[in-house]
Amino acid sequence: MASSVLRRLYRMQPGSRQAIAGSVGYAVFSNFGLKIFFAGGGSGQGLVVDNTNKRETFMKMFELQAGIGIGIKKFSVVFVFETHDALQNFIDSGWEFGAQGTAAATLDNKGKSYQGAISVAPDVWLYQLTDKGLALELSAKGSKYYRDDDLN
Repeated sequence: MASSVLRRLYRMQPGSRQAIAGSVGYAVFSNFGLKIFFAGGGSGQGLVVDNTNKRETFMKMFELQAGIGIGIKKFSVVFVFETHDALQNFIDSGWEFGAQGTAAATLDNKGKSYQGAISVAPDVWLYQLTDKGLALELSAKGSKYYRDDDLN
């Protein structure tokens, strides 16, 4: 799953390959969401890779949504971590966050470009892919990412 998602991302955003290769680590998740009228939710699973020691950590996620709508969405996300602290916090503590939207961003002082990515926290960038392509807004509102104790 992770290899397939990364291949798709690299085709759509070629600069993401360099950003991921030069990062401390990254996470790849495949998720499924359903929204009916005023509520929705989703779940998924993924893999975190520490680029410094190639250690893999298996993770899960769930999502809760509120608002008016209806739909089914299959999507993938790729997190890129610039610091070891950001990566380790994601693995050890899990992570919750709400929506934040920016179409593209560049981190000038580090010399890396995150075109097509969204800054979701200090030193953490996110690429989101849907069946139709790269999403330019973060739709993972109310998401929780956590270690999969059954696989680690």
